[in-house]
Amino acid sequence: MTSGPDGHAEQLAAWLEGLGLAEQLAAAGLPTYERDADGSVHWRDAATGDRLDADRLAELDAALRSVGDDPTHAVPVELVRLRREARVRAALLDAGWLDYAGVAERRGVSLNAARFAVHKAAERRTLLVVQHEGAVLVPTFQLDDAGEVREELLAVLEPLLAAVDPWRVWIWLTTPAALLGGAVPHEAARDPEELPVVQRAAVALAERARG
Repeated sequence: MTSGPDGHAEQLAAWLEGLGLAEQLAAAGLPTYERDADGSVHWRDAATGDRLDADRLAELDAALRSVGDDPTHAVPVELVRLRREARVRAALLDAGWLDYAGVAERRGVSLNAARFAVHKAAERRTLLVVQHEGAVLVPTFQLDDAGEVREELLAVLEPLLAAVDPWRVWIWLTTPAALLGGAVPHEAARDPEELPVVQRAAVALAERARG
C-alpha cells in the first residue's frame, strides 16, 4: 500500500476513477489531477493551478468522503449528480434539437428572422432554449410541424422558465415525472384532460425551485 503525499494523491485519484467520477471534478469546481508519463498523480487547485500540498489534499479527500457514516464506503454525491446530469444531457442532445438554421428551414423564414424570433420567444418564456458549447439549441419536442411552439405547452413553459434552469426544464418535460404519476409531461399535455394537471405540476416544480 502506498503512503505519503504521493501515495495519497494516487489513492484519491484511483478511488474516483474506480467510481467513474474523475471527469466530474472540473464541473464541480474542485481540484483536478493529471498524470505524468510515469503515472505519477499531481493534484492542482481549480482556481490557481497550484499543486495541492498534503494538507489541502487531505481536506479534499475528507470533503469528498463527507457523506455517510463510513468514509471508507462514502460516495461523493455531488459528483454522482453531475455524472448523471451529463449522461442525461447527452441523451437529450441525441433526442433532437434545432439551431437557428434548423428553425429557419422549418418555419420557411430567413436565418435572421429565425434568430430574432427565437430570442424574443425566449425572453417571453414561450420557448425553451438551451446553451451548449457556445451554441443555442431549440429542443424539437416542443415544436409543431411548422416549427412553432405547441400551443398547449405555452402555459407550461412560462412558469418553469421563470424559475428553473433550462436544461432541467428539458429533462423534466421529456422524462417520466413523479408529480404526474410517471407520465412524460410534454406527452401528457397533448391530452386536453391532462393538460391542467401538467400545468399545476409545472407551477409546483417552479415554486419548489424558488424555495
